[in-house]
Amino acid sequence: MVTEAEQADGSAEDWADVSPEAARRLVRAAVEAFAERGYHATTTRDIAGRAGMSPAALYIHYRTKEELLFRISGIGHEKALRIMEEAAGADGSPAERLAAAVRAFACWHARHHTTARVIQYELQALSEEHYAHVAGLRRRTDRSLRGILQDGADAGEFTVGDVPGTTLAVLSLCVDVARWFSAEGARTPEEVGELYAGLVLRMVGARR
Repeated sequence: MVTEAEQADGSAEDWADVSPEAARRLVRAAVEAFAERGYHATTTRDIAGRAGMSPAALYIHYRTKEELLFRISGIGHEKALRIMEEAAGADGSPAERLAAAVRAFACWHARHHTTARVIQYELQALSEEHYAHVAGLRRRTDRSLRGILQDGADAGEFTVGDVPGTTLAVLSLCVDVARWFSAEGARTPEEVGELYAGLVLRMVGARR
């Protein structure tokens, strides 16, 4: 069953590909628990209880709490990467592609703020192997955005003296949306996306 909180957060659609249903319930429960209490303060009993299952049932689907976090992190980062790569590969000028990338990336972090808080701020809890996998997805996201900024700088559309540093600044700006966004706040996810797209274009001195 999809809760009202999941509908507001947009998180239900994040896990549509997770099966069977019991595994999907555990993922939803873990996201909620990790976001509320933090990874280290959350127990497998907490997660199972939120999912309406016994602690033993959790281990049928996930061997450890860390494996569950990795599943969440992998899916979330793959979705974020797909957003960025689609914008980077779209038609249009560098300014148009940058605006589209930032708009979509910031909007996603707002609409899916609970999930995004977990995947962005609990990375250090992953095992070395799992962290390396997620870090690879993050580097690909970085490269996609950096390519747009470099295209704009090369074309004379952007005034960017430090493309890698600007890339980091833009990504950090968008990711931080997950920390403060509230569904009860004054702005919708779409409005946040539009605001941030305009801010970033001004940041790089875009000539449109």
